[in-house]
Amino acid sequence: MVRLFLIFLLFGALFANQPQALPRFASLRSNSIHMHVGPGNNYPIEWRFVRQGLPVEIIAEFDTWRRIRDHQGTEGWVHKSLLCGKRTIIIMSNVQNLHAKPDSQSAVVARAEPGVIASVVETQPNWCKVEIRNDQGRFKGWVSRKQVWGIYANESKNPNSGLDG
Repeated sequence: MVRLFLIFLLFGALFANQPQALPRFASLRSNSIHMHVGPGNNYPIEWRFVRQGLPVEIIAEFDTWRRIRDHQGTEGWVHKSLLCGKRTIIIMSNVQNLHAKPDSQSAVVARAEPGVIASVVETQPNWCKVEIRNDQGRFKGWVSRKQVWGIYANESKNPNSGLDG
């Protein structure tokens, strides 16, 4: 029995540190994040992000550092503790209608300006269900995946499963 437990413990430790697929999306954990030109605090700071929840794409890893890219193509290195697995998207162009159903003919429940960040709730092949929280309240609705950045075309229905920075 003890031997079986040790085998499970060993396999658990081996799989817990397995690298995740690259590239992948994550989001910024706080409102003030310094992006460095290299993977470490000793590298110069190239940029400062000031939007918690902003979606970023992790494109490389080195130890505890992640090379990220934002929706404008800016790239640099941040510590993995500054990222979280909560998936978000950013509205890219024009005001977008959030629909009650994944159908452009369904009722419009809200409108989102370009630059609005929303949490990803669910995805379908052409649609993404999102939640937006702001001073006016909380809104859930479906937006066309073509109009957002922060989710891949082939992603599953639950893009938040198993993610960390």
